[in-house]
Formats: sequence, C-alpha cells, structure tokens
Amino acid sequence: MDADTCFLELVRIMQITLEIARFVDVNPEFLVIPVFEEDLDLQATASDPSRGTRLRALREAGEFKAGVGELLVLYPESQDRGKLALAGLGKQAPNASRKAFQAGYALGKRLGGRSREVISLLIPQAAVAEPGYLRNLTEGIAASQAGSGLYKKEAERFTIRELQLIIPPQDGLDRAALEREIHQASVVAGSVNWARNLVNLAPQDKTPRRLAELIHDTLAPLGVSVEVWDEERIARERLGGLLGVSAGTDAPPRMVLLEWKGNPESPALALVGKGVTFDSGGLSLKPSASMEDMKCDMSGAAVVAAAFQAVATLGLPVHWRGYLPLTENMTGAHAMKLGDVLTMRNGLTVEVLNTDAEGRLILADALSYAAEQKPAAIVDLATLTGACLVALGTKIAGLFGNQQELKARIQQASEQTGERVWELPLDDDFAEPLKSHFADCKNIGGKWGGAITAAKFLEKFVGGLPWVHLDIAGPSWSESDSSTADAGGTGFFVRSLVRLAESSRSA
Repeated sequence: MDADTCFLELVRIMQITLEIARFVDVNPEFLVIPVFEEDLDLQATASDPSRGTRLRALREAGEFKAGVGELLVLYPESQDRGKLALAGLGKQAPNASRKAFQAGYALGKRLGGRSREVISLLIPQAAVAEPGYLRNLTEGIAASQAGSGLYKKEAERFTIRELQLIIPPQDGLDRAALEREIHQASVVAGSVNWARNLVNLAPQDKTPRRLAELIHDTLAPLGVSVEVWDEERIARERLGGLLGVSAGTDAPPRMVLLEWKGNPESPALALVGKGVTFDSGGLSLKPSASMEDMKCDMSGAAVVAAAFQAVATLGLPVHWRGYLPLTENMTGAHAMKLGDVLTMRNGLTVEVLNTDAEGRLILADALSYAAEQKPAAIVDLATLTGACLVALGTKIAGLFGNQQELKARIQQASEQTGERVWELPLDDDFAEPLKSHFADCKNIGGKWGGAITAAKFLEKFVGGLPWVHLDIAGPSWSESDSSTADAGGTGFFVRSLVRLAESSRSA
C-alpha cells in the first residue's frame, strides 16, 4: 500500500444526522444511551417503562457505573426491538463540556470495535443544556473513527457510516442551531484527523517537499491561497535559520505561506507552525529512544494547516495568514556545527550551541517574516522543548505571551474545547542566559527554565506585535493507546484555533 493510499483511507467520513424524538418513540437497530455518573435514575428512559426498567435495574445493581469509556450492550428481549447500550460520560461536574471530547472519543472507539452501519445516540437533556457539550461530544465521536495504523494491512477500526443524534423534545429547542453545531463538529473532527494523519505519516513519506505538496493539494481547492518557497527562494528571502537547520539533509527545505480571506477587511491573525519533519538532533545527536517519535516534530505545522482547512470549509469570515517552515534536522556533511553563527531574517545573529535546539531557529525566520506583514497578532505553535514536558506533563501545553488580551482569548478557546494550556512567565531576566560573546544571542540558555528561555528567544523576532507562543510538546503526541486517545499524533489545538476564529467573527 503506497503512502497516498494509506493516508486517504484513514480520512474517515461519517454522516451525522439529527432527530427530535422521545425515547419511547424510537426503535433503531442500535440505540446508545449516554449516561452521566450522577444520573442514577436514567432520566432519558423515563418515558418508556418496558425498556427503562431493565436499564435502571442494571444501573442500580452496579453493573454499569457510567465511567468514561464504559459501554454495556444489551441484546433485545424480542425480535421487534433493536440492541440497547449504555455508554458512560463520566461525572457531570461543573464545566463538564471540557471533558466531553474525551468522553465522545472513548465512546466512538468502543463502538468502532465492531462493524456497525448506523448508530443512534439518545442525547441526555443535561448534555443539550450545557453550552458546548454536544459539539465537543460529537467532535470526539467523529474524530475517534480514525486510528493510528496508517500502514497496517487490515483496518484497526470499523467506521460508523451514520451517527444519528436523537434529542428529546424540549421547550426552546433550536433545531437550526443544533444542526449548525453538529455540522461544525463534523468538519472540525475531520480536520483534527487530517492533522493526526500528517503527524503519523512515516518520515520518508513527508519530506519537506512532499508535506508542502500535501498541504497545497488539500487547502488550495478550498480557496486558501497557498504559496510554496523552494530552497532558492528561501535563500533569496534570507531565512538563515531555516537554511542552517536544513544544511545537514539532502531533502531540501520548504516554506509554505497560507492565506484565508474570509473577511479581507478584518484584522489579520498570523499563525506560525514549526515543521521539522524529522529531528535527529543534528550533530547534538538525540539518543535512539528519544528519536523514535521525532516524525511528530512537525505537529505545529500540521495543526496550523488543519485549522486553515476547518476555517475554510466552514467559510468563517476571518482573515488568517499562515507561515510553515518545513525541514529535516539531520547530520549530513554540511550540517550545522556548534559555534556556527546564523543570520536570521530580521538581521539578528545567532550562535548555535546546540543543534537540537533547531525549532526556534526556523521559527525565528517565520516569525520575523510574519511580523513584517504587520498582522494584528501572531500565534505560534511548536513541539519546542522537553523542558515544557517536565514542567507540565503530557496533557497541558505551555502558554507564553506579551499581551493579556490575546492570551485571554487563547485561554478562553482552550476552556471551550478542553485542550488545556497553562501560562508560564516571560520575565526579562530569562533573557540573560541567551546572551552570546560572539553574536547577538545564542540559541540555548542555561540549565534551568528551558521552555521559558526558548520563548524569550522567540520573542526577539515578533517585532513587538501582540504574540502568543504555545509549546505543545506534551499534548501533541500520545505515546500509548488509551480509552480516550490513540497512540501517535493527537491534532491538539486544531479545535481551539477554530473556536478562536469563531470568537473573532462574533467580536
């Protein structure tokens, strides 16, 4: 199976429909009833005693506790009834919508373990009432339809052809708004999976040139302007960091520029994504174990490209520009050496004292060029430092920024999706370790605060514009399979960037 075939086969398509109906009036082939832990009485079943009594008895007996990922399938007592299943949503705590994506993902994975053509989901009233819950739950179910086995001969998950969402009639129910929410969820989940697939592609199938082609071929038909610079153009544009990092590989670099003019008159947001398609560490060579997952070092670029895909598909009236520097970091004869001095796009010189601190070098060029275009704000995403993993673990991204309003908007989008971020300091004293005797600065700081000194390095290249840096080294990759995630790329922050675009539209 070639790379193009295996890539396309894992871009799952699920039809999602909406029906307003009472529990007693529905009898689909397979009805799933999602349940919160607190719903001991199974309120959704109250209108149908014949089925509800059986389900409530199992619930009260402790056979089903409604934990996330729990699924209890009951076969029909008579031929005129379809299968029933109880699915756990976990606790209905305040702000439960933040965990709805994980609950949906776990449910979708369980349902995808067997071939099922049509699944009907009876949505609890509480899930409809809480803002954002239905959308996040639906995004999770839809995103779960793609696993990580792009290169496996046999599909590791069955795809649900149709997901029917059944919502009981309620006063004030806005069907059009619900259908719009479901459509948004379907589109965004598809973009999350595109980002995941890009990350999960083997390094030989996503060289900088090939990755640029995949991005162009996907986004250009959607109306996104896509410009790709080859190595000669990169040299003419004085992207010294990108040229320096790419010097050790025979796979030439690319710079991808994106623009979506959903509303050309609105203030432009610049999105910058780190795109190291494989990171060996260069001459500061990584240990083998640390290199195994380094195909994921282009997650920032994948997330930015996928967010453009969603925003363009939804036709959101925003003005976005994207900047994706793409390269490998290898150990060839011309690789960067410790002590080399590179000149960045904005003229600053950088002494290279660790070739494994390469991401900030290519981002420096992209940020400099983005700043020259005078956007209203800049957001960059990068799997930048292991230090951020040490500080925040594998589920939370580090957030840094120079403007409170922009940071607050990013945090608000994060809270809506449950893609967690945590702000770390950006104090001026962290710039001290970056001083060099031989150049304007060096590309590493001291022993401590590595994620912060990396952010302070990037700050030198944003021209004083409003800027947020997201270090997504932890949550962009899942090392193992779990009920709420598949091993490999996660597509982390695609959903939040789309929410950011939506909030910009309504501002």
